[in-house]
Amino acid sequence: MVDVKTSAVKAWVTQMITDEIGVPTIIQAFGILRQVLGAAVGDNRIPRNPCSGVPLPKSEHADRGYLSHAQVATLAATIERLPEVVRFLAYTGLRWGEMAALRVQDFDMLRRRVNVSRSVTEAGKLVWSTPKTGKRRSVVFPASLTEELAALMVGKSREDLVFTNLSGGVLRGSNFRPRFFDPAVEKCQKVDETFPTITPHDLRHTAASLAVSAGANVKAVQRMLGHAKASMTLDVYADLFDDDLDVVAAQLDTAITTSKQNSADPLRTGSITTPKIGP
Repeated sequence: MVDVKTSAVKAWVTQMITDEIGVPTIIQAFGILRQVLGAAVGDNRIPRNPCSGVPLPKSEHADRGYLSHAQVATLAATIERLPEVVRFLAYTGLRWGEMAALRVQDFDMLRRRVNVSRSVTEAGKLVWSTPKTGKRRSVVFPASLTEELAALMVGKSREDLVFTNLSGGVLRGSNFRPRFFDPAVEKCQKVDETFPTITPHDLRHTAASLAVSAGANVKAVQRMLGHAKASMTLDVYADLFDDDLDVVAAQLDTAITTSKQNSADPLRTGSITTPKIGP
C-alpha cells in the first residue's frame, strides 16, 4: 500500500476511461480502492489516502420514466403475477431489497405504516442487511392498498415474508423482472406510446413523482425514500421540484395584487376616520 501513489491511481482511472469501461463501474471500483486505502490510513500504515484529489468521470443520468396514476394501474392490471408489488413500490418508494425483506410483523395495518428495518440483496447468494442508509424508517401506504396487502398475509405468521416467490421464498428481482415485469411493460407500451421503458427500481422514482405532485415537500419525500439528507433528495429529484417555483411565483403575485388592492382602498387600511354621530 505504501507503493500506491496518487499518480498511479490517476493513470488507472484514465486507462479505464480509455478502455470505455462504464462510468458506474469506474466509480464503484474507485470507491472500493478508496475504502481500502482509507482503512490503511486509519491504521497508520500510510500517511494519506492516494485517492484524494483524483478526478472521476461524471455519470450522465438518463431520463427517468415516471408513471402516472393511470399507468401504474395499467401496469398492475397487465402483469401476470403479484400486481401488488407494482402498486406497493409505486406508492411507497421502497427499494426492491427492502420490499422483499418485509415480514408480516413489519406492517401496522391500522395506522397504514410499514416499518423498514432490513433489506435483502442478491450477490451470488442472498445477503441480509440493514437498509442502504443503515437507518430504520416508517413509511405510510395508501388506504387503497390495505385490503390487497392484508390478503397476502392470510395464513402467515409474524415472521413470514409478505412478498414471496411461488415456493414461499424470497422474491428475487433477477427472476421476477424478466419473467413478469419486463413482458408487462412491453405490453403496456404497445397500447400506450407514452408508456416509458422502466425497471422495478424506477417505480421508486414514480413514488417520488406522485408524492411531489400530491403536495409532499422535500423533507417528506426524503423520509419516504430513506435518503440520508434532504439535499440528496433535491440532487436526485431536482426536476420534480421545478413546478414548485411556479407555485411560489403565483402565490407571490397573489400576495402583491392583494397588497395593492388593500393600499388603494382606504377603508381596508383604516386610513379614513369615520365621523362620530351625536353629541
